[in-house]
Amino acid sequence: MSNLTITRVAADDFERYRPGLAELLMDAVRHGASVGFLADMHVSEANALFDRYLPGLHDGSRLLWVAEAGGGRVLGSVQLALCQDRNGLNRAEVQKLLVLSSARRRGIARQLMQRMEGEAQELQRGLLYLDTEAGCPAEKFYQAMGYTCIGGMPDYACGPDGVYRANAIYYKTLSRRAS
Repeated sequence: MSNLTITRVAADDFERYRPGLAELLMDAVRHGASVGFLADMHVSEANALFDRYLPGLHDGSRLLWVAEAGGGRVLGSVQLALCQDRNGLNRAEVQKLLVLSSARRRGIARQLMQRMEGEAQELQRGLLYLDTEAGCPAEKFYQAMGYTCIGGMPDYACGPDGVYRANAIYYKTLSRRAS
């Protein structure tokens, strides 16, 4: 997609993106995404979630990228939670890859993932993992991005409609840089 900018959001710049991220999250829930909220979600719940994310943005344990259109509208985002355990400094969890429903099928998710994976590799995070709802369209996307499904659990989380569904757990090993 032309005139798309992908930015890694610094903690000090987060407030500029907050309204767009709230709109993005609420749009995802309205369209059935199982991302931790029920259909009656209120913007205050989105803001409470963002407040919980801020310390990680400040200390560097959570990274956030946004995709913006030319006019500055947030069209998508993805997060990476970096493992802080000394024995797990090679891994990170991909979280909440979201694209505005009106902007889907334009390559935005792919661009976000490619940017995130590139920076993860620079940070020597060679193992990425994520979970998604089993059987949802995102599975085919993650498979196309080179992620491998290793299974899932029944009744893992409920979608916005309150019905519990299985998840699917994926991982990807990023190629190691030459030393």
